[in-house]
Amino acid sequence: MDVKVHWIIDGVAELDVETMEEAEKKVDDVLRDIIARNPDIVEILGARAIQGKAYLPGSEDDIDTQQN
Repeated sequence: MDVKVHWIIDGVAELDVETMEEAEKKVDDVLRDIIARNPDIVEILGARAIQGKAYLPGSEDDIDTQQN
C-alpha cells in the first residue's frame, strides 16, 4: 500500500550574533551539515526545502498583526 506522510519540522533558534544575516547563515550552516551527514532525510523522508527568516525578539507579534 502506498502511503504518503507530509511532515514538518518547526523550530526557533535563539542566537547571540551581530546581525540577522549572521543568524540566518549560522542556522543554514548547521542544517546543511545535518543533512549532509544524514542523507536519509532527503532519500527516505523526501525533504525538499528548508527555509527560515531571522527576526528581532518581539517582532513576531508584529508579523501576525500585519497578516490579519
